[in-house]
Amino acid sequence: MGAAMRRIHVGNVLGAFGLGFTVPYLYVYVAQVRDLGATTAGLVLAVFAVAALVVLPFAGRAIVRRGPLPVLLTALVTASVGSLSLGLASTATTVLVSAAALGSGQAVMQPALATMIVDCSSAENRSRDFATQFFLQNLGLGVGGLIGGHLVDATRAGSFTLLFSIQAAMFLLLVGVMATVRMPRAPKVESVPTGTAAKGSWKQLLGDRAMVQLCVLGFVLFFACYGQFESGLSAYGVEAAGISTSALGTALAANTAVIVIAQFAVLRFVERRRRSRVIAAVGLIWAVAWGVAGFAGLGQTGEAMATAAFVSTYALFGLGEAMLSPTVAPLVADLAPTGMAGQYNSAFALVKQLALAVGPAVGGPMGAALHAPYIVAFLLFSLGITVLALRLGRQLSDVQDQPALGKSRVVARGGAASQAGVVRA
Repeated sequence: MGAAMRRIHVGNVLGAFGLGFTVPYLYVYVAQVRDLGATTAGLVLAVFAVAALVVLPFAGRAIVRRGPLPVLLTALVTASVGSLSLGLASTATTVLVSAAALGSGQAVMQPALATMIVDCSSAENRSRDFATQFFLQNLGLGVGGLIGGHLVDATRAGSFTLLFSIQAAMFLLLVGVMATVRMPRAPKVESVPTGTAAKGSWKQLLGDRAMVQLCVLGFVLFFACYGQFESGLSAYGVEAAGISTSALGTALAANTAVIVIAQFAVLRFVERRRRSRVIAAVGLIWAVAWGVAGFAGLGQTGEAMATAAFVSTYALFGLGEAMLSPTVAPLVADLAPTGMAGQYNSAFALVKQLALAVGPAVGGPMGAALHAPYIVAFLLFSLGITVLALRLGRQLSDVQDQPALGKSRVVARGGAASQAGVVRA
């Protein structure tokens, strides 16, 4: 691992640590500490999603034209200003404006860092680098949330101001770390006139059938899993399964523990297998997870058995996440033509944000009130992941689907995988 990649991974863990510091406490801070009510708190959470949807299409163009590092540094400064102002805000207007700045900065970090990983890695080690990124992000979020929980006090607004100030300082520290990264010279997009770069790049992306199918698959992945963790599935656990809030916390901890413990063991398993089949297997694992959740809430079981089943559900989701981290993000990079990794990463991040916005809106009410239909619907979504993954596999070249086949071939840094493999019909 080179010096640039080490700094990028440090950036990932610092950024995740900062996010874990404040994200779990936003609602309480706005609604109760600042006494702005549940409506304003809900709007703040919505602003985060809207800000991401607004800035990500422009972020992709900026990364392609300027490179990921300048875009990342701008995003970090914006997020730092937003975080500090959010900790000092006391009115609905200032809270919402601050949340927009923080949300837009956070949204751009993801595709910028992903593109930096692409530019600083080769096809041979890209899966391992993305797996390391995912591992460090979960570790940072968990540690940040744990420390933040011991610092905050709902009776003292100053404790939250301290929390947001520490987060702002983390972003600025990250600026200092990332400014020292020496990026390799990224290739420029060929055959796209400067004046029509944005239009041409989006047209090129939408004309890439494999990428479009991957985006559809990605939407279902994030909608059926990540979009349910803190909304529908939590509501279902409390309302249908009778899970206590402490047991819910244990389930979330089990999810993180499985990711942290299993990540690199899983990596060795998936590295030499077809990516499409790994994703298809994740769909089956998550279908089992939803079945176990159904047993927890709909079966005639005692509280202890229901709790154990619900914790197992989150653990199974964690196993699937560990399998996806070295699979999906590297596939996005390998599908991107030379110089277009930023555009492809931003497009996929946009799809993720859409899923994370729609998922809670659909799953929350269903999980709270329509218990059996909720389980059946998301079990079918998980099986749909398997079907979509197998269909995607028919659009990929052999090397894109199984990079181990092309280890002896030269792959352009930051570009698409070797096209020597023939696309399967």
